[in-house]
Amino acid sequence: MGNEERSVGRNSRRVLRGIVVSSKMDKTRVAAIERNVTHPLYKKVVKKTTKFKFHDENNESKTGDLVEIMETRHLSRDKYFRLVKIVEVAK
Repeated sequence: MGNEERSVGRNSRRVLRGIVVSSKMDKTRVAAIERNVTHPLYKKVVKKTTKFKFHDENNESKTGDLVEIMETRHLSRDKYFRLVKIVEVAK
């Protein structure tokens, strides 16, 4: 099970699933996406984390929520994802 899905067609956009790590900005959130990569020399599986800023129009998501985000056009210098849905709300 990967956390990246691709749709087929002209408008194929990445859909990623990650955890919100920051919700301090207005209409912008930061999600951490984890992936497992094999080390090229030692062949050990290493966990890598990448942070993406995404647009949350209604400020729905909070820190700790599991969210699904989709790639879109650039909305700012480093914000090019938007919120699709909140998969799981943090307790």
